[in-house]
Amino acid sequence: MPLHGGKLAAKALKEAGVEVVFTLSGGHIMPLYDGCIDEGIRIVDVRHEQAAVHAADAWARCRPGSIGVAAITAGPGVTDGVTGIANAWRANSPILVIGGQGPFENLRRGSLQEMDHIGVVRPITKYADAVYQTHRIPEYIELAIRHAVSGIPGPAYLEIPMDIFMSQVGEETLRIPRIRTAPPRLSPDRAEIRAALEVLKTAERPMLMAGTSVKWSHASAELNRFVQETHIPAYTNGMGRGTIPPTSPEFLNRSRRHALKSIDAIILAGTLLDFRMRFGQTIPADAKIVQLDMDATLIGQNRSSDVALVGNLANSFELLLEEMKNQGLRLNFSSWRDELRRVEIEAEKKVEASLNSDEVPVDPQRMCREVRDWLETLDDPIVIGDGGDIVATAAKIIPVKREGAWMDPGPLGTLGVGMPFALAAQLANPDKRVVIVYGDGSFGLNGFEYDTAVRFGLPIIGVVGNDGAWGQMMRPQGTVYGWDRLQATLLNYTRYDKVVEALGGHGEHVERPEELRPALERAAASGKPALVNVVIRQDREYKGGIYV
Repeated sequence: MPLHGGKLAAKALKEAGVEVVFTLSGGHIMPLYDGCIDEGIRIVDVRHEQAAVHAADAWARCRPGSIGVAAITAGPGVTDGVTGIANAWRANSPILVIGGQGPFENLRRGSLQEMDHIGVVRPITKYADAVYQTHRIPEYIELAIRHAVSGIPGPAYLEIPMDIFMSQVGEETLRIPRIRTAPPRLSPDRAEIRAALEVLKTAERPMLMAGTSVKWSHASAELNRFVQETHIPAYTNGMGRGTIPPTSPEFLNRSRRHALKSIDAIILAGTLLDFRMRFGQTIPADAKIVQLDMDATLIGQNRSSDVALVGNLANSFELLLEEMKNQGLRLNFSSWRDELRRVEIEAEKKVEASLNSDEVPVDPQRMCREVRDWLETLDDPIVIGDGGDIVATAAKIIPVKREGAWMDPGPLGTLGVGMPFALAAQLANPDKRVVIVYGDGSFGLNGFEYDTAVRFGLPIIGVVGNDGAWGQMMRPQGTVYGWDRLQATLLNYTRYDKVVEALGGHGEHVERPEELRPALERAAASGKPALVNVVIRQDREYKGGIYV
């Protein structure tokens, strides 16, 4: 029985363990939908291709060892998806984006929506190619996925022209290759392991930063064994959030700046020295750096490392513990940890008044504290941060109790990931409550995806901190150029809750802090996708610096 290209693609995706494809309808990619029906792969259609790719990104984050998949049509479909691809590129999310193209037969003739997609996406993908023979579609899908998941993971893009998708091949010629979505674990050099321990033997005030590659290495268990064994003060950033539970005696959150001024050694476990670490400038010049990452190209960026452990981070921590046992080495940094714990306690006392403020409009920290206390009543919720100021505040107040319990865009800083991430998170975890913490600016980018949540019956709850401004930009603009010269940084106090109601969801409007908890409970009880729109204080105090 002849099979068209869409059926071949779906069979390959099934072999790769794909459960859902995120998409926006397009004529160039219709055959894939037909194939997915046969293979039992769910099609989730969104309202913007950027959202489809963001959702694929989030699916990969929610399902370790899997790959997220988006299918987007040609021309503006692909260009709309570029932001999602770029975000996955900076976040190291393994995704496959299948892009449509005009018929191969009409290549360079100017068919509808024809353009050089591969040239556009090549700088932000690990793999970008096109397939021009229908029977080779599964082969190319395997190749694309292999690139996406190997080494430092990231996005792969595969273009399939319309006539290649629609053409048929005989079932007797069909070959579906074995597709692995978990690459082999590679180990660092044993001599480097010993060198790393030599650094720690002489250290008195070390710290550990756990970052994104801990997640992609599936290394949280090994990381925690090392932290518990050495009592090294430990902090997290990026997708490392949640890899060390907040209940760990070694986990610290509010004393990082103090620690960085005093350390004599630092373990960068999958943490890049990018803008989040001021390109390495926050580390004292005489401090020793031990850097762990999955690929040698990430070692020594912006600041040279004294020791480099290249490989899967789970293997690296296992080997460190093994070598400590072989040497009979006991490391105990508990006194330094306890000193930093005292700094943490003092820092927490300083924000206590804001956490309990009865101010109107609502203090942003009080809003986040109310959300935190409500989340404590839920069973293992997933929180997504989509915004600037309010997300930075929430990240300090809402604890991340496990890996994957918090998601944000990552180092590209893309606004609009909230609902797309939530769609994937809710589909991947139907038994968990998924909550978005929004800024009012970020809601405007993909807030219309509430329509998707309504259509698919996904009871996601969003909380908007509505200060009527692009706050992170407004404060430096007003301070530097004058508060009478604000441009492009003010918004209306829009009733986003009414927008969600019009889309078929549940809306709540909150103006006083004591109204927030009941509003959250009503939103949860509604059983619908819901939005709680909270009017918060518009802060104009500028402390200097722009987070770049």
